[in-house]
Amino acid sequence: MYKIVISCFCFCALFTSCAYAQDSLKTFNYSRNNITTTGMTVLGSWAIANIGVGAAGWANSKGGQNKYFYQMTTIWGAANLGAAILGYTGAKNNAGKQLTAAESLKAQQKIERIFLINGGLDLAYIGTGIILKNRGDNRNSGQLKGYGSSLIIQGAFLLLFDGTMYSTHRSDGNKLRRFLEKNPIGFNGKSIGINLSM
Repeated sequence: MYKIVISCFCFCALFTSCAYAQDSLKTFNYSRNNITTTGMTVLGSWAIANIGVGAAGWANSKGGQNKYFYQMTTIWGAANLGAAILGYTGAKNNAGKQLTAAESLKAQQKIERIFLINGGLDLAYIGTGIILKNRGDNRNSGQLKGYGSSLIIQGAFLLLFDGTMYSTHRSDGNKLRRFLEKNPIGFNGKSIGINLSM
């Protein structure tokens, strides 16, 4: 009788621990998707503003540096809008998925890596813009100066955006990693497992 009571108690404690862990994983996954959808809304708003301002400036420019600045701004606005729509729909599609601890950690690492790589690309955009602008100054080319100035501004905004997104996701990811270290037992709705660090 004593063994049955102990077994029941252990099973109840294990089940309670698994239920707590699963609810916490849902919270972490919701937070990751929420951060991403909020970020994509910000990026999409920036993109729409760039398309509007860029198209109006491009249409009203007689030529020279301003025309090419607004032209590149419009092109970047369209590219950023496409990226924002893809990112937003991807996060929304993942919002209802129930992920295991391993899947949650993998998704977290992936989103952090994406924004870290994007930050490196942003530096390349800024560098390219500086090179184009300098060449434009040396050759007295309005096209190169306009494109260069636009690239510098777009790269600087994207660096700020991607840096903020990376740092926010990284902070959330650190909480998830600490949680998984303290709660190695997982339940995916069908089976109970223990998460071991190798």
